[in-house]
Amino acid sequence: MLRYIFVGHALWEALKYDRIYQGRDYPKLNIRKRGFMYQENVVLCASSSYEQKYYLNEDFNGLPESIKEELKIMCVLFTEDVGGVLTLEFDEEGNLLFQVSSDEGDLLYDEIGSVLKIKELQRSKEELLESLELFYRVFFLGEDMPD
Repeated sequence: MLRYIFVGHALWEALKYDRIYQGRDYPKLNIRKRGFMYQENVVLCASSSYEQKYYLNEDFNGLPESIKEELKIMCVLFTEDVGGVLTLEFDEEGNLLFQVSSDEGDLLYDEIGSVLKIKELQRSKEELLESLELFYRVFFLGEDMPD
């Protein structure tokens, strides 16, 4: 039985220095008109098997509900399957990255399985991932829509 809960932005901010990010800093941002200028990678969403929580960055609330739900299912099932923490983040060029981490002493974390699962998700969810990259490039980076 999945026991994940949706974590609101305020709660996520409180947890950012906790085990989920293991001391890594949450991305800082500078807000501009209509777009966002981030100094580091921008977190789209994250899921933790340790805290059994899922987070969706509130900057992406404009995504359709079906996409948000698909992201949630994808991330939660990933961490249930291989363990650890999965973070989907955009780099400064708008590429969507899968970042996986685990506690140092976690014997249940499947490192090889995580690599295989990421490749499987990149293949099976290719259209979704490309659409998210396009959304980010147009609405956050201010690039023109390709023809």
